[in-house]
Amino acid sequence: MVDILEQINYWKNGAVEDLQAAEHLINGNKVRHGLFFAHLSLEKILKAHVCKTTGKIAPKLHNLVRLSEAASLTPSGEITDFLAEMNQFNLEGRYPVPRLPEISIQEAKEYMKTAKEVLAWYSRQL
Repeated sequence: MVDILEQINYWKNGAVEDLQAAEHLINGNKVRHGLFFAHLSLEKILKAHVCKTTGKIAPKLHNLVRLSEAASLTPSGEITDFLAEMNQFNLEGRYPVPRLPEISIQEAKEYMKTAKEVLAWYSRQL
């Protein structure tokens, strides 16, 4: 039998750790890698919510908007738009897409600022 509380804690702790890694990577000028980990952080906090809501193991999805929907969460439209935008960094991190524009360090830091705020919002909901 699956211990859902253990799953929730696993995903929540991983989310915090991955956001720290994202910040470290971006500060080291590894923007693509850092934003991939920022996406991963949000993915993990959403998977914690899916476990809490459904009482089941989180699905093997990477789409942040779909995970938010699977968790029956109703964030603001602004957060949902941010999640949709962050999805590009999951794809870029896994399957480089030449059409994506280069992200500057300053832009990456702005993404990180918002990712921290969004992660904090989701963490408060657990």
